[in-house]
Amino acid sequence: MVLRLDPIPRPARFALFYAAFYIGFGAYLPYMPVWFEARGLSPELIGAAGAAAMAGRVLAAPLGAYFADRAARRRHAVSGFTLGSVLIFLAHIPAHEPWLIIALAGLAGGAFTGINPIVDAFAMSESRRRRFAFGPPRAIGSAAFILGNMGCGALISLIGGEAALYWTLTGAGLALIASFWLPEGRRAPAPPPGAPRAGLMAALLAGGMPLAFAASALIQGAHGFYYIFSAVAWKTQGIAPVWIGALWATGVAAEIVFFALSARYLARLNPALLIAIAGAAAVVRWIALAAAPPLPALFALQGLHALTFGASYLGFLRYAAEHVPERFAATTQAVNSALAGGLVLAAASLISGYAYEAFGAGGFAVMAIPSLAGMICALALAHRARNRP
Repeated sequence: MVLRLDPIPRPARFALFYAAFYIGFGAYLPYMPVWFEARGLSPELIGAAGAAAMAGRVLAAPLGAYFADRAARRRHAVSGFTLGSVLIFLAHIPAHEPWLIIALAGLAGGAFTGINPIVDAFAMSESRRRRFAFGPPRAIGSAAFILGNMGCGALISLIGGEAALYWTLTGAGLALIASFWLPEGRRAPAPPPGAPRAGLMAALLAGGMPLAFAASALIQGAHGFYYIFSAVAWKTQGIAPVWIGALWATGVAAEIVFFALSARYLARLNPALLIAIAGAAAVVRWIALAAAPPLPALFALQGLHALTFGASYLGFLRYAAEHVPERFAATTQAVNSALAGGLVLAAASLISGYAYEAFGAGGFAVMAIPSLAGMICALALAHRARNRP
C-alpha cells in the first residue's frame, strides 16, 4: 500500500512518522508496567514481563534489522515492524493469563522497540543522500514523546491502567499509517562482481566500530540509575511529584533543542568527539546529582540530558553512517540498541538497585564510572581517526 504525498518533503515525512511513533512510545516505555499491574500481575511477574521485553529487544530487534537491511525497500521493513506491533498490541487486549502476557511483552519488546533502529538508520541514510538535516525530524519525535508521556499519564489517572495499552496501540496504528508516506528507500546496490565486499561481521569490526559500540553503550547505559531511581530519590529529597515531572520534561526539552540545532552548529564536528563530549557531560551530571542539589540546580543539570543522551545518540548514528556500508545500516543501529538499551542498561539497572540501597541519591555517582569509560573509548576513537593514513 502506498499513499502518495509527493509534494511533501522527505524531512516532513520522517517527522510525521517520528511524531506518530513517539506518541505511542511515550506511553509504552513508562506505563506498560501500569497495565501489567492492572491485569493483576504481581511485582515479581511485572519484573518478569519487563525482562521479557528487554530480552525481545536484545534478541529479536537485531535479527529483524538484519532482514530489514535485505528488504528491497526500507519503507517496507518499517511498515512490517509497525504492523507486527499493532497486531501484538491487539493480542494484548484479551490476554489475562500471566504466561501469555509475559510472552506478548517479549514479542512487543522485539517488534515495537525494534522500529527505532530501523527508522533511525533509514532517516540518517536519506539525510546524507538527499542532503537534509536528520536532527529536526528526530526532535519532533522527542516532542511527541513528551505529549505521549503526559497525555497517557493524565488518561490513566482518569480511567485506570488499561489506558496505557490503548494509548500505545493507537500510537502504533498512527505510526503504521505514517509509514506508508515514508520514502521508498531503495536498498543500496551491491558491489559489482569482483569488487571487495565485506560481510556483516567484518563491517561491524572494522573502522573502529568496536570502540564506537563500547563508547555508545557505556554512556547510554549509564542512564540506568536516572531512569529507575531519579523520581524516587528526588521524592525522598522532598521534591513534589509535579516538579519531578517538570524535571523529566526539561531533560527531553533540552534534547529537542539539541536535535533541532545540531545540523547548524555541529555538522562538522567529528562524531567521535561528539560522543566524548557526551561522556564528559555524563560524568559531570551524575556526580553533581549525587550531591542532592536544590531544585533550581536540578533544572540546570537536566539541561545536560541534551549531551548525555542527545550527543551520544547522534554521535553514534553519524559515526556508523560514515564507517559502515549502507546495506548494514539498520543492523548496526539494532546492535547498538541491543547493547546500550539492553545489556548495558540492564546491568546498570541491576547495579543501581544496590547503589540506591547503599547510598541513596549518592548512587548517581556510580554511573560516572561507565560514563568515564565510554568517554575514554570515544577519545581513543577520535585519536584513531586523526592518525588514520
